Amino acid sequence: MRDPFDLAAGWVQGHLLIPFLYRIGWMRWEELSYGWALAAVYGAVQVAATLALCAPLERLRPVERWADRRGTGVDVLYTLISRVGVLPLITFVLFYQVQVNVTGWLVDHGWTPPMLEMLIPWLMGKPVITFFVYAAILDCADYWRHRLSHRFGWWWALHALHHAQPRMTFWSDDRNHLLDDLISFVWFGIIALAIGVPPLQFPLLVLVLRFVESLSHANARLRFGAVGERLLVSPRFHRAHHGVLAAGARSCNYGAVLPWWDMIFGTADFSHAFPPTGDPEAEAALTGGGYLAQQWAGLRRLGRALRPRGA
Repeated sequence: MRDPFDLAAGWVQGHLLIPFLYRIGWMRWEELSYGWALAAVYGAVQVAATLALCAPLERLRPVERWADRRGTGVDVLYTLISRVGVLPLITFVLFYQVQVNVTGWLVDHGWTPPMLEMLIPWLMGKPVITFFVYAAILDCADYWRHRLSHRFGWWWALHALHHAQPRMTFWSDDRNHLLDDLISFVWFGIIALAIGVPPLQFPLLVLVLRFVESLSHANARLRFGAVGERLLVSPRFHRAHHGVLAAGARSCNYGAVLPWWDMIFGTADFSHAFPPTGDPEAEAALTGGGYLAQQWAGLRRLGRALRPRGA
């Protein structure tokens, strides 16, 4: 019996992707279309799993109850674009092509492509453990990417879109500016290439990490206990990062999945508070505008941040 993911990906490839690629003249991507479809199917399943877990949590144990949910619907659009649309294209097709080209160039010049197992021989033949080591390394890299995005004014101008949501829910995880997402992909891709992440594992790694990130954004009064809070980022831990008094360089709890990096580098806050979220300095277009309005507002902020002082 065929794998249901395989069946679904085959249907998406045959009925949606191939006709689309043919129509726009991109049939050179046909060989990669199955992998793209499979990553999109994984993304759709992840969205469904996140919805099944987080929606009841937000109903049963909400931090805040709102008379209306205005401004939250656009976050659903961000999620669908990121998890089912653009993300599979970027994380599979582009990373696969770059990985193949880089590996080929290294081999042609007599160099061995990087592999984590070469640095840690004990991992050889242990794919499950290796997968989690890859995840921990990528999460550490993401901690520093995230922390730097709060440190540099031009980068914060883009990342502020993510923090502008005063009604944060599990849908808010993907509420990012496209340029900020592009920087994240390049950052992730370079680290993944450096440690030799197999191209077929890369989208799966991203999806696993992002599942935990979605949970951490939930509007749920949920802690993991004294020990659990130090093993995995909880909604309480990450909410401190989104608190109204923690915007820009004043923030804490930058870890996306593991709180270890905040503990090691002195940015952890393990208080029991569930503060309100949002950025009081954000302009109205970042909080209440639609998708395109928010993207344009982020570009305007970037332009102002890059403008020389006194100009």
